[in-house]
Amino acid sequence: MTLRPLLGATVALSLAACAMLPQMRHEAAPSDASLAAPLNPIPTTLTGYLPTADIDGAALLGPPPSPDSLRGQADRAYYNETRALAGTPRWNAAIRDNDIWGGGALKGYACAAGKEIGPKATPVLYRLLHRIELDVRTVGKPAKDHYNRPRPLIGDTQAVCVPREDWMKTNASYPSGHTMVGWAWGLILTELAPGKADGLMATAKEVGESRAVCGVHYQSDIEAGRMLASAMVARLHGDPAFQRDLATARRELARSPALSCPV
Repeated sequence: MTLRPLLGATVALSLAACAMLPQMRHEAAPSDASLAAPLNPIPTTLTGYLPTADIDGAALLGPPPSPDSLRGQADRAYYNETRALAGTPRWNAAIRDNDIWGGGALKGYACAAGKEIGPKATPVLYRLLHRIELDVRTVGKPAKDHYNRPRPLIGDTQAVCVPREDWMKTNASYPSGHTMVGWAWGLILTELAPGKADGLMATAKEVGESRAVCGVHYQSDIEAGRMLASAMVARLHGDPAFQRDLATARRELARSPALSCPV
């Protein structure tokens, strides 16, 4: 048996990963607030909408690729290639997208919607989005714990866009929780503002891709996060409390002040 077809496939996957490198956007560096944004969840009295074990994420996703598989090798190649983005505008955007608790990532969605989104302009919508983040923990953590995939930065000294902390050694990589939040927010906001679907879902896609740019997740972690988030949002639509909040949020967003962001 010749290894040539296998080696060719590996090279092809690596080249494909390189071709997928995010385009560097020309935007200003994040504010000091974004750079100092919390890496860990902020304490809250809110709860999510979904009960524990409502979705079996581990069964839905299946296992992550093994490190020596073609897909696993492509994941590692993509991680290595994206280290070259350190210090670029795209790196700065990834730092902002990391901030799902302090408002940095949410600003991107507000810009895409062309509407102010926050605790003053849209209090019910703002609370809904943060309850979704809590549902992501409920749905995503069991899958993370089940597969226990180490993050790509563990055992590697290349640049990452967030400070290295000890919890990263035990908080598993698959699926990506930040990606789940970003994708779920995009789906829900697109439902509320369907005319802004392109920009909102592009923002949701970028939030996930930023996790690979940052070096804290593999590409397959991000894809798994999108899949599990889609299932979670579909399930949320069967929850009466979510439906009530969604109806109020739609009215809030419609009357929220217009927002214009620099291109």
